[in-house]
Amino acid sequence: MNVLITNDDGIYAEGLWALCKIFIKSHSVTVIAPERERSAVSHSITLHKPLRAKRICLEGGLAGYAVNGTPVDCVKLGILEILGCKPDMVISGLNPGANIGINVCYSGTVAAAKEAALCGVSAIAASIYEYVPKHLEEAAVFVEKLARTVFEKGLPSGTFLNVNLPDISAGEITGIKISKQDLSVFSEYFEKRIDPRNRTYYWQGVSTNHSEFKPDTDGAALSDNYISITPIKCDMTDYNMIEELKRWNMDR
Repeated sequence: MNVLITNDDGIYAEGLWALCKIFIKSHSVTVIAPERERSAVSHSITLHKPLRAKRICLEGGLAGYAVNGTPVDCVKLGILEILGCKPDMVISGLNPGANIGINVCYSGTVAAAKEAALCGVSAIAASIYEYVPKHLEEAAVFVEKLARTVFEKGLPSGTFLNVNLPDISAGEITGIKISKQDLSVFSEYFEKRIDPRNRTYYWQGVSTNHSEFKPDTDGAALSDNYISITPIKCDMTDYNMIEELKRWNMDR
């Protein structure tokens, strides 16, 4: 396969290169990622400044393009300019920290896969349930195997897979669950502080209670040490609401 690998943690992120090292063994790989961390930028794109892609090389012969934009910029630029054609697959990750529940709406990792799906390319967003993960290589091996299956079976147009893996050894993983996105809303807060110049600033936080995850959802699966795979659609239309809205007679 011709594979484009990207992320939202930046070109030097360990998870990105863990994927690259596994995929280059059997596939043609191009790495295009933000030049710095761009977490939680969702589906934002760059419109009011020029985009630049700088070729960078790492030890061991690994190389890629660092882009001064967002994860979605990287996918767009990769498909339309750097690659010059659609790849067979886009892999976004490996993100440290799970992208489950409502975080799917904010995640740059997920948005990169969504952009690929919008462009008609099969895509996987992959995250690992730990901010300093210890099992990146094992996670990358699973993602590569899943990518082979996706390439063989195909995905519906406009659908991609959001994958979350527990940060444990392969032998400890309970199994794989095909899960729904959990839409539970957790308790959020802002911590108000004062800087040395007596100006107010805020740090945003969230209190997560794992027991609040609903059954058969991504969060519940991950909490039970399953690999969670959730198919996500780009089409956000609420089809059940269409007929209801027609009955509102808003044209009167």
